[in-house]
Amino acid sequence: MINTSNSKEYLCGLKRADFQKTVQGKQTDLFVLKNKNGAELAVTNYGGAVAALMMPDKNGQFANVIQGHDSIDHVINSHEPFLSTLVGRYGNRIEKGKFLLNGKEYQLAINNGPNHLHGGPTGFHARVWDAEQTNEQTLKLHYVSADGEEGFPGKLEVHVEYQLSDDNEFIIKYSATTDKKTICNMTHHGFYSLSGLDNPTATIDNNIVTINADYYLPIDNTSIPFGDVAKVEGTPFDFRTPHVVGCRIDDKIQQIEFGAGYDHCFVLNKREAGSLTFAAKCVEPNSGRVMEVYTTEPGVQVYTSNWHNGFAGWHGTTFPRRSAICFEAQHFPDTPNKGHFPSCVLNPGEEYKQTTIYKFSIEK
Repeated sequence: MINTSNSKEYLCGLKRADFQKTVQGKQTDLFVLKNKNGAELAVTNYGGAVAALMMPDKNGQFANVIQGHDSIDHVINSHEPFLSTLVGRYGNRIEKGKFLLNGKEYQLAINNGPNHLHGGPTGFHARVWDAEQTNEQTLKLHYVSADGEEGFPGKLEVHVEYQLSDDNEFIIKYSATTDKKTICNMTHHGFYSLSGLDNPTATIDNNIVTINADYYLPIDNTSIPFGDVAKVEGTPFDFRTPHVVGCRIDDKIQQIEFGAGYDHCFVLNKREAGSLTFAAKCVEPNSGRVMEVYTTEPGVQVYTSNWHNGFAGWHGTTFPRRSAICFEAQHFPDTPNKGHFPSCVLNPGEEYKQTTIYKFSIEK
């Protein structure tokens, strides 16, 4: 492990010592990336969890805009185990934790009602990754997922790179290879609070969101897609033009009730599969902060932290219901059981690749 963080005082107020512990026989640590603008990205190699992302508001005041924790013990024991972590081997849900591959049925852990969620209870979010901070703005993470881990076939070798660019972009690049046919669908589960973390952190109801999607995936009452795509037109899911999140989040329609708000995958408008294109934009009007999302993935799961309960996080801040919004770039939920969805199968000799960018700026 290489860590080039050389300052004892970080803008985010975090301390390396609070993140240093032996877990799973490996050393955890805190890595702080900085750019020329004074922005910071603080990451632990336990699950690739982001502990802080310091970005300026319209007055030049920096605040943490991502929900995280201030020690390794709090990360490990978080009320929300996926709080701003990497997610894999399969992000989102698989119905009843079952899928067929090469004629064989695989059974995964059931950890979300009757379904499998986010790679299972000991998925990538709960693993200690090898880490190398190659420069002040780049962190490389590496993990080898054993054949059979959490029920998935094949040894999967995964590389993830976090970069904090001088354009205030949080860039995530993923790659993976396997020695046996498997499925792979990774994402990062960042819980964004563009107003800045507080006690309590403000609701995201006033956030103004745009999503580059003409269609979304309707779900059943266990959040599994039916398999069809539905037009967003005429529904609370129409964010093709900017809409305030809170204005339709409690509409009395079945899809909103099934998700307890927004917890749905949007089918991104793509002219070419795998191209890096605009996915979404979120504006917090009080601070003036803007976040744009670009991804090579076909979908983005939008989740409005509907199950937060006010638990404590970074520096005594608290996270009530709907105090964060997530834009999880990914393939579609339950793809292994939906043959017409873009495939998430990875074969030996192939390489899984993904790039997702969260770009921060100020509203003009």
